[in-house]
Amino acid sequence: MKVLVTGAAGFIGFHVSQYLMKRGDSVVGIDNINDYYDPNIKLSRLEMLKEYEAFSFVKLDIANKSGMENLFAENQFDAVINLAAQAGVRYSLENPHVYMESNITGFLNILEGVRHHKINHLVYASSSSVYGANTLQPFSEHHNIDHPVSLYAASKKANELMAHSYSHLYGMKTTGLRFFTVYGPWGRPDMALFLFTKGILEEEPINIFNNGEMIRDFTYIDDIVEGIVRVMDNPPEGNPEWSGDKPDPATSYANYRVFNIGNNNPVKLMDFVEAIENAVGKKAIKNFMPLQAGDVPSTCADVSELEKEVGFKPNTSVQEGIDNFVSWYRDYFNT
Repeated sequence: MKVLVTGAAGFIGFHVSQYLMKRGDSVVGIDNINDYYDPNIKLSRLEMLKEYEAFSFVKLDIANKSGMENLFAENQFDAVINLAAQAGVRYSLENPHVYMESNITGFLNILEGVRHHKINHLVYASSSSVYGANTLQPFSEHHNIDHPVSLYAASKKANELMAHSYSHLYGMKTTGLRFFTVYGPWGRPDMALFLFTKGILEEEPINIFNNGEMIRDFTYIDDIVEGIVRVMDNPPEGNPEWSGDKPDPATSYANYRVFNIGNNNPVKLMDFVEAIENAVGKKAIKNFMPLQAGDVPSTCADVSELEKEVGFKPNTSVQEGIDNFVSWYRDYFNT
């Protein structure tokens, strides 16, 4: 297949692109290489992707309407995987406008491209943050998600609503994937694992929010990629049992689905830190801080729907995943 991967120089987009090409697909990757975090790591990922004959890169922002129209017109994609977005809960408090440009306007441009060029399937990144103020866990796709606690979460819920409207209006096949705290080699420098590893190695204090009383469903990158590609290969059909009298948020009469992709094995933040200490061989200097605005204290994914539909659920242990990350980090930074 010929697949458009947006955010191809990003953490997840890089791994997805590699996976697709290793199995024989061709990938057109786009990215705007912004400076939300150090662009050098994005450029390093991109250099590795460019080693594949099946990869072509276009530097492009998904919010660029004419650029996106030209991209779709010049290529006949079989599927689109949209992983380009302005990420980060805390940054959405500082710079809200960039979330609207990338996550709303940019996503609209993708929906329009898929619609006008009759592309078979759009898979897009949602987020576990959409569960917001929900406290019933594990989080299920069948739960209501009307109470986001950050603009980032609201923008991801908006993506799901926009996708549903296009599936309804134009028969498009769309699948949203709610990722739960993705980590692993080539991970983002603004994420906890990267910051903690760096701090421990450099013997600098690490900030531990909510005084360490955080629980996260950390999900290893290889599991996320496997889930994305399996979902891409299984476009959704309308659910004939869906009822407007009792609307199920997870499915629809339209060709629309949302899935959780999480490890279904939540880990206490202090146990996560201990696993990093084990991998690094040093103890952390811990700076305990209160819960940050927009954060939720706990996440846990119900992945039974994903397992039922595509026969897969994440299963990499946190210690194994952290060991792999620390090994990559030491190699990449020569530490």
